[in-house]
Amino acid sequence: MLLVGMLALGTWLSGAIEKRMIRHEGELFALYMDSVLSDQVQSLASGGLLSDAGMLALDKLLHGTMLGERIVAFKLWSRDGRVLYSTDLTQIGLRSEITPALAAAFRGETQSRMFALEDEQRRLQGAHGSELIEIYAPVRQPKTGLILTVAEIDQTTDILDQTVGAAQAQSWMAVIAAATLMYLLLAALIMPASNTLIAQKQQLQEKVSELTNLLAEKEQVHERVARAAGGTTARYERSLHRIAVDLHDGPVQGIALAAMRLETLADVCRACSAAIGAKSTVAEDFKRLQDALNSAQQDVRSLSKGLHLPNIEELSLGDVARRVVRDYKSSSGMDVELTINNVPEDGPLPVKITLFRLLQESLANGFRHGGAVKQHIVLGTSNNRLEVAVRDDGRGFDPQAAQTEGHLGLQGMRERVEVLGGTFYLWSAVGQGTVVRADIPLTSRDGA
Repeated sequence: MLLVGMLALGTWLSGAIEKRMIRHEGELFALYMDSVLSDQVQSLASGGLLSDAGMLALDKLLHGTMLGERIVAFKLWSRDGRVLYSTDLTQIGLRSEITPALAAAFRGETQSRMFALEDEQRRLQGAHGSELIEIYAPVRQPKTGLILTVAEIDQTTDILDQTVGAAQAQSWMAVIAAATLMYLLLAALIMPASNTLIAQKQQLQEKVSELTNLLAEKEQVHERVARAAGGTTARYERSLHRIAVDLHDGPVQGIALAAMRLETLADVCRACSAAIGAKSTVAEDFKRLQDALNSAQQDVRSLSKGLHLPNIEELSLGDVARRVVRDYKSSSGMDVELTINNVPEDGPLPVKITLFRLLQESLANGFRHGGAVKQHIVLGTSNNRLEVAVRDDGRGFDPQAAQTEGHLGLQGMRERVEVLGGTFYLWSAVGQGTVVRADIPLTSRDGA
């Protein structure tokens, strides 16, 4: 930028110097010609033509002198555009259109410009260079200052070129010196700041590298935690399955055997009339025991069935929700509205398990505790997370009181969602129903 600025400034200065030197040259030459020609053109004061003596004096001035060597062409103009005198004799007496420069000279303004010559013009005028200085200089009457004529002078640029070249060389030297000084000053000012910036940049790069490593380690830890959480969910369900099997094969069978044995004993003692206490017989007590055992057997079977997770590994997320709705309708007789919006076909097994248990528990709570008539499930996805919402029109409750009382169902739903890195939200109010919301990352790993 400094170099470009230096070149632009030097170029502008060179052009300005050249224009100024041309104007100065024109003014000096006009002043000289006015002082020299004023006596020779006095005959024009009476409105006549240039006298023979005046022409002869001009011929002597412009031929064989140092001034004549510099002048390539010379003319004297009248106000009406007629050539009064010319070094080219064929031009004398001709009339031409008054140019703006000629008009300005008759107003007393010296005009000067540099122009390039074509090859033919150089041959005709005998000029050696490729450029000439054209000057229009007013010539005045000494006493009155009245402009008698305008001299048009075309002169060579040899002396001017030397003067302009020297001035331009000096200007370039000044520009170069100023640019060098500015560069040194800027270097002195910027170097310490540059060193500071380099040191800060290096420190920043080190910090970025450290943060990158920390983020990579955090990502690895997060992946391991997610994998472990997925594995925990799967193992928890396997444990529940084993408990369900043990309940079915152990207590349920024992209760069934006891009930069958009591039924046999009840048949034997049905005819017994012995009373136990004041209001019941032995047969009646056997019947009550049998009914209690049958009820306990049904409860344990329901508990076993609830703990058992169906095979949902091959199901899509939408099909998991449909399976929950179907099982719930089969057991409760209640219809559930299900809305599925842009849910991917497949998902990690821990997510499927959590979705199944979350919907199962939410629907069961709304039916058993809330007395809900209408229940609605909405599934969707956003930012690679599964969004679940379950609404009902039940009696509702106070969530703070439920949290204080320690309801295991709500706590279990929250833990299942949060262990996979999701969020769980519960809203309810007395008489206004209940809303259960959860969003679960779909990047959960199955784990070991």
